[in-house]
Amino acid sequence: MTHELTRDQARRIVVRAQLLDAQRPGDVVEVAEQLGSIKIDPTAAIAPCEHTVLWSRIGWSYEAGQLTKAVEGDRLLFEFDGTFRPMSMLPLMRPAMRRWPTRESSRQWLAANDRFRTDVLARLQAEGPLLASQIPDTAQVSRPPDGWSGSNQVPLMLEFLMRQGVVAVAGRDGRHRRWDLAERVYPSGLPEYADDEAQRLLAERRLQAAGIAKQRSPWTRVGEAGEPATVEGSRWRFRVDPEAIAALEQDDDGGRVALLNPYDGFLFDRPRLSEVFEFDYVLEQFKPKPQRRYGYFAHPILMGDRFVGMLDAEADHQREVLRVNAVHEFLPFEPEEDDMVRAEIAELAECLGLGVADAR
Repeated sequence: MTHELTRDQARRIVVRAQLLDAQRPGDVVEVAEQLGSIKIDPTAAIAPCEHTVLWSRIGWSYEAGQLTKAVEGDRLLFEFDGTFRPMSMLPLMRPAMRRWPTRESSRQWLAANDRFRTDVLARLQAEGPLLASQIPDTAQVSRPPDGWSGSNQVPLMLEFLMRQGVVAVAGRDGRHRRWDLAERVYPSGLPEYADDEAQRLLAERRLQAAGIAKQRSPWTRVGEAGEPATVEGSRWRFRVDPEAIAALEQDDDGGRVALLNPYDGFLFDRPRLSEVFEFDYVLEQFKPKPQRRYGYFAHPILMGDRFVGMLDAEADHQREVLRVNAVHEFLPFEPEEDDMVRAEIAELAECLGLGVADAR
């Protein structure tokens, strides 16, 4: 059976899947379990991505310490490849970890640095958890700096070993990762899955987070997960989460305003944003200033199931204010809509311990 959805229904499915409807989640772990991953990024025009992603879902009761506790204290989340993920995802990722690396150049680098690998693991075994800067670089073969990493080969080896599931991030000192052997970070007794089963379950988790996705999207790889669907006005073939379809029958509590970090996972699938939400989002961070329309790191404003504007704001911790440079309205706000957006901005500022300075 192919589900025939209106555009409004498709939008509601996505917004609910992303936990951005009126019914807010209760805690950090609930958000991570539903979304599958939470992007880590230090760009903090307002606040780092991981914190604004969580705040935009949980709201006023979110505090940064809750994330640290879930990762480093309770070990319910783990850090991998620039994201925080629920520990329930780890067993599904392990088959791919065992196959990694697949690229020949990476295989050759690891083979040439077998002694270096042994040195790093021995240091962690004896002294871990450690920062990368606390581990000597004894590489036999070095990769040249590539713009992302310097000449020190320790961070690269640690990244490789993380992808193989041999080491793991035990925690952070500020923005610096502390590394340890994976067996001392990850819980024991996790289930084991064959490759095919793990891939199927991962696709289902991706669709759970997306709600609805193009069947052959490179951004949201859902494969044959879920059930086929069409969306009014679109020629795309979609896959939809059956539980999301069932939820459409429930009473709709209405929407709310959400301020989304530019690196929020909801915004990654740009083609879907355009096709379903009619929102052509462009991150202007890397544009020359004269070419920016909305601002260096403007946050999209979601109201209900539609994008209505962009927030250009920056946190000034020295003056203890969130400076609002502009609220760009795609269409003029009604007075009630303006009040809702202002209230959300005020709550964000309060969460950061700041007042609001409106420069408009």
